Amino acid sequence: MAKIVILTGAGISAESGIRTFRASDGLWEEHRIEDVATPEGFARDPQLVHRFYNARRAAASAALPNAAHQALAALEADPRHEVLLVTQNVDDLHARAGSQNLRHMHGSLFGALCAICDTRWPAPDTMHPTDRCPACNATATRPDIVWFGEMPHHMEEIWTALRGADLFVSIGTSGNVYPAAGFVQDAGRAGVETLELNLAPSTGSFDFDRARHGLATQLVPEWVKEICP
Repeated sequence: MAKIVILTGAGISAESGIRTFRASDGLWEEHRIEDVATPEGFARDPQLVHRFYNARRAAASAALPNAAHQALAALEADPRHEVLLVTQNVDDLHARAGSQNLRHMHGSLFGALCAICDTRWPAPDTMHPTDRCPACNATATRPDIVWFGEMPHHMEEIWTALRGADLFVSIGTSGNVYPAAGFVQDAGRAGVETLELNLAPSTGSFDFDRARHGLATQLVPEWVKEICP
């Protein structure tokens, strides 16, 4: 049984209509990172932060999984492979496509987190600064999103799986954001085969053993068919 660790980024959801942060029409152009994606920004203006993520949650809810999401779910279901799917995305398209062994390293739009006691619960469609934590009753509810300066989730599990894998595949990610940008180098040091599937060469494309470039909805199903004939 081949052990495969797959990392996905914004590029895999872009074809479902979810805007990427770093594209020419990216969300960061409308809001400063410091204002909507840091604990300090949330402390300054929680209303702005909630409005920003409420809009993103609505957009994610309206989007549908595409052929790339569906292909990865089919790969996981194949008993010949053991797949860990790690996503930098905060949408739920992988889960709705059927992926189960899934880790959201940057959190989820569909989770709520208390900034006081760290209690987590499912997020409502619309969140407000006045929402109270169900555990401690504080009005410190924030989206369960990993912001800049915070530690991504599941890192120990991901590193362990990565170093024990037969293959590491990076799909639709720019290779600019650490620690995910360092996964390919860590896999390479462990002797793991590496493959990039991306719209264009990423920042770290030269670190991969192999690379294919094009639309995720074309590349990912083609690759899955090759390894799951």
